[in-house]
This record gives sequence, C-alpha cells and structure tokens, in this order.
Amino acid sequence: MSKVMIEVDHVTMRFRMNNDKILSLKEFVTTALRGKLEYQDFTALEDVSFTVNKGETLGLIGRNGAGKSTMLKVISGILKPTEGRVVTQGNVVPMLELGSGFDFDLTGRENIFLNGAILGYSEEFLNEKYDEIVAFSELGEFIHSPIRNYSSGMLARLAFSVATVVHPDILIVDEILSVGDAQFQEKSKARMMELMGGGTTVLFVSHSIEQIREMCTKVLWLEHGRAKMLGNTDEVCDAYAG
Repeated sequence: MSKVMIEVDHVTMRFRMNNDKILSLKEFVTTALRGKLEYQDFTALEDVSFTVNKGETLGLIGRNGAGKSTMLKVISGILKPTEGRVVTQGNVVPMLELGSGFDFDLTGRENIFLNGAILGYSEEFLNEKYDEIVAFSELGEFIHSPIRNYSSGMLARLAFSVATVVHPDILIVDEILSVGDAQFQEKSKARMMELMGGGTTVLFVSHSIEQIREMCTKVLWLEHGRAKMLGNTDEVCDAYAG
C-alpha cells in the first residue's frame, strides 16, 4: 500500500484585511485608539481535503486568486491554517518565492551556504556539493559577485540549483519551470523528472496546462478557495480547459 506523504484535512485559511486606507503607523494607532478600525475577513481556502502518496506529483490548477499559492504555503508550514490540519512525512523543500532566503549584499557563493542552511543542509554537505550546485546554475565567475547584480534568471537558476541538490521527500514548486532561458527550463524540467523518478513526492503549481499534463500524476482544481475537482490529470485538465 502506498505511503501517504501529505495529508490535508479540512483546511480553511482566513485572512483579516484592514478596510481603511491607512498610510502610516501614526494613523493606524490613532484610528485603532478611536476604535474605528474596520476589518474584513477574506477566506483564501475553505474546507479543502486531499492526500498525496509517495512518489506522486500533484498539480494544482485554478485561476489567479484561487488559493494555489496559499495552499503551498500552508503545506510548507509557512502559514498555519485557521482550521483543519496538515500532516507531512519527511523533509519538505519549498521552492516558492525563489530567492526569498537570499541576502542581496552577499555573493552567490555566500548565498549558497545561507540558503542551504535555511533549507536544513549542513555546511559539510554544502561544501561537498558546492561544485555541483555552481555547475548546474551555470553562473561561472558570477558566483563570486553580489547577487544584487544578478538578473532574475540568474537568481532563479541559483535558487533552483541549491533547492534540488538533494533528493527531498517532498518538493513544493510554484511556477519554477518558467524561469531562465529555454535551455535552462529544459534542464530544470529534467532535474524535476529525475527527482520524481527517485520517489520524491511533488506538489506543483503552473499556469501551463501542458506542463501539468506532462508532469503530474493527478490534479487538484481550486476555485475561489474550494476544491472543485480532484482526480486523473487529463480528466481534470479537460474539465478546466472546457
């Protein structure tokens, strides 16, 4: 029987949004003291449940604002759900906002060790894998430059190279394969395929339905924060496209 790697159990995620157009801290404090602050609850996810087994690749589709990125953040542990629970097995490597763990004043080399530490890799492991990370990123001598001088493509290549240097148990990917040039997209797709073949469980958000069809074993369609359809990749993609 397949091992369940991710269990999402009746997850609801609400955010409290401030209605007022408050532009400064002073204005916020004076409005709050007068008891005039108005809030509106925004529900990003509502009562969503599903499981993902070991080695499966689950694609998340839906229009902008459907709750896909929020779902990935809840599963990654970045956000705590308002209701319900998420249980994951093994190490989770989230590739969400690429480069979010980077320091722009440091060089590419220094950021490999910083970002690697955030992802839970030891310094010894990163030293061992350093040449492999640099080679995969194709940054060459730029690895010794501060990353504030990098293009977005260079930044993405470095982040992808650090995140995928190990074979994580669970890999969470948001729109990763649209970064860099066409050649690097092919290379990153091949690395993803290799991870999937090695038993990594993958959660994958992409606006490209072709990519979802090619890479996912099943698909969850989110609509206004609710699970509209979950099942076979082609069936869900056909219904979504129709």
